[in-house]
Amino acid sequence: MILYEYPFNERIRTYLRLQQLFNRLGQLMARTEALDHHFALTTLFEIIEVASRSELKSDVLKDLERQKQLYNGYRGNPAISEKALDGVIAQLDEHFEALNQVSGKIGQSLNDNDFLMALRSRAVIPGGTCEFDLPAYHAWQHHDAASRAHDLSQWVAPFGPLAQAVKLLLQMLRESGSSQKVMATAGQLQQNLPQGRTFQLLRLKIDPSLGITPEISCNRLLVVIRMMRQQSDGKLVATTDDVPFEMALCA
Repeated sequence: MILYEYPFNERIRTYLRLQQLFNRLGQLMARTEALDHHFALTTLFEIIEVASRSELKSDVLKDLERQKQLYNGYRGNPAISEKALDGVIAQLDEHFEALNQVSGKIGQSLNDNDFLMALRSRAVIPGGTCEFDLPAYHAWQHHDAASRAHDLSQWVAPFGPLAQAVKLLLQMLRESGSSQKVMATAGQLQQNLPQGRTFQLLRLKIDPSLGITPEISCNRLLVVIRMMRQQSDGKLVATTDDVPFEMALCA
């Protein structure tokens, strides 16, 4: 099954983008080739760009505190283990404290690194990181893999608390929705959302053997999904076939 996730608001959209970037960064850093570490750095620059939003740290801290209050509300419920509840709240507290101790904007210290900032300014230019433009970077790429990995780990470290907090928040959000089997009749589904609930994420799973790509549009009142089929020329066209899939609404 192919999983598609669609955010209902800009905050969750930012969290999803960050998680994708952190996942990519982790995979690239674990490799040993200089080219992989080059793309690890360009991914780091993307993270810096996303994390530069002044309200990001505040949003994450508020969401962690909101989740803590939500879970504290379950105390005394006989259907919920107090031990498990304590463990979840301890996790939230741990990530809150770690992120709260980061002073200023996340990763701001990297702006003082001349080597990284020179590379960042050239990386947006096609072919701008050639050895004649950045000889110091060319030399760095010829360091042994362990040395490059050590440098990358140091540069990425300031973003650790953010990465872990976003991972936990998205995990909790995803677990809040239960998946249901749905049919897009004649390739379309339009569903009104219940009043009084604010959904933040739609998760959709579809069998890849169907050769279908969902086109999703959501707001606080309505979900519209149109199933598209890719033609041999790459163009997507709406299908009129009935398409089964699974969907979860997460609040």
